[in-house]
Amino acid sequence: PPGSSAAEWTPDSWRSKPVKQQPAYEDPAELERACAQIRQFPPLCTPPEIDALRQQLAEVAEGKRFLLQGGDCAERFEDCSALPIESKLRILLQMSLVLTWGARTPTVRIGRMAGQYSKPRSKDTEVVDGVEIPSFRGDNVNGFSPSDRRPDPSRLVHGYFHSAATLNYVRSLLTSDFADIRRAEDWDFGFVKNAAHKREFEEITERILDSLDFTRVCGAMDDPAFRSVRFFCSHEGLHLPYEEAMTRPFTGRYASVGLDAEEAATKGKRRPAKWYNTSAHMLWIGDRTRQLDHAHVEYFRGVQNPIGIKVGPSSDPAELVALIRTLWPDPAAQPGRVVLITRLGAERCEELLPPLVLAVKQAGLPVVWCCDPMHGNTHVTESGLKTRSLDAVLKELRVTFDAHEKVGSRLGGVHLEMTGENVTECIGGPEGLTEEDLPHRYTTYCDPRLNYAQAMEVAFLVAQHLQAVDGRSRGSPRRRFDLTLSSGSDEE
Repeated sequence: PPGSSAAEWTPDSWRSKPVKQQPAYEDPAELERACAQIRQFPPLCTPPEIDALRQQLAEVAEGKRFLLQGGDCAERFEDCSALPIESKLRILLQMSLVLTWGARTPTVRIGRMAGQYSKPRSKDTEVVDGVEIPSFRGDNVNGFSPSDRRPDPSRLVHGYFHSAATLNYVRSLLTSDFADIRRAEDWDFGFVKNAAHKREFEEITERILDSLDFTRVCGAMDDPAFRSVRFFCSHEGLHLPYEEAMTRPFTGRYASVGLDAEEAATKGKRRPAKWYNTSAHMLWIGDRTRQLDHAHVEYFRGVQNPIGIKVGPSSDPAELVALIRTLWPDPAAQPGRVVLITRLGAERCEELLPPLVLAVKQAGLPVVWCCDPMHGNTHVTESGLKTRSLDAVLKELRVTFDAHEKVGSRLGGVHLEMTGENVTECIGGPEGLTEEDLPHRYTTYCDPRLNYAQAMEVAFLVAQHLQAVDGRSRGSPRRRFDLTLSSGSDEE
């Protein structure tokens, strides 16, 4: 494990620490039986895939790539079917192509999918129709229906198989023409009501297609790289018994994945075993579970996966540096391991972000900086629905880009809660959604997501900004993008 000997860290050493956000199971033996079953299942992700992502994230930190991470707030078992998976993958691929065009660098694509089945909650219980019941903690734990709130360990087994089915279909799609970048010509901009924005987006798409056409004339389009992409999965590493069960030693040979520690030490004499969480390529620690002396940090310091850290308004610069060093004591040996995902809110970002960036920069820690402009901008409407304003989302992105630039840092990616479906959960954007529109297609179990139109608008505007930055670095002034939307107006 990074920075410690095998005697100091084991996959279950987190159990000796205070722990937060874990379900209260009625029968611990039932939970252990489920975890024992999961320990026998094959890995969902392989160590070489995980190492490949870490290498790509190291290039993000160097400014050679841009990171796009996105997907559902909380996946649902019922959405483990072809259409929802295709829509999520399609929007991520389309957004990544737009960002690649804007940044002039490859995009690292990471989905919040194939495992995002557990959610933290602000309270253990809630009152529904006058009755106090356990809070919904995601399909890995309990059901959304008030009558199905008992934490059920068997759901962890179901969660494994839903993750496996999702990954299997994603991998199949990526080896078909689904990921062919030439399909950009099939994009539909009918959702864009603002005439000026629509022209700009169509112009960008035409320029992308012109570039692809030139590449085709040169004969390079026959390269398989144009018909497939690398795609990685991620989720919040919240449910520690499940994550422990999916943590396997790897000595450099696939036969060793899944061996217990004693067997791995015996059979892997040539190379000491490294521990990987094989449930996802990347995991992140939430803003509620990043306490330095608690169980989640203890668990994550020992696995080889890239680790995201959600950085909220309560983050202290000195504590953040200490946390990074605990998880990443030797950055030179593990480049690309830590991604800081800031979620500070549009109104406080300008105040809170610079001290955090400067502290990490002065500590000499080459992290990836990523902006989550969603979680800090949630509010509840008078009707009781949670929503987010796309104007606030874009404002936080703008302020974050500017804050990094002012202190000589670089924003390396965006982290969005979004879906490829035409939901009505966030207000604003090219369709001009208002609070009155929210009930029409409000399907999230937890937090509101950007729909297809809103997510593509973010991608196009960020791409324009990245291109402007690239133009300034080359000495040619280009217009910076305007992060103030006109709420779908047809005005020029």
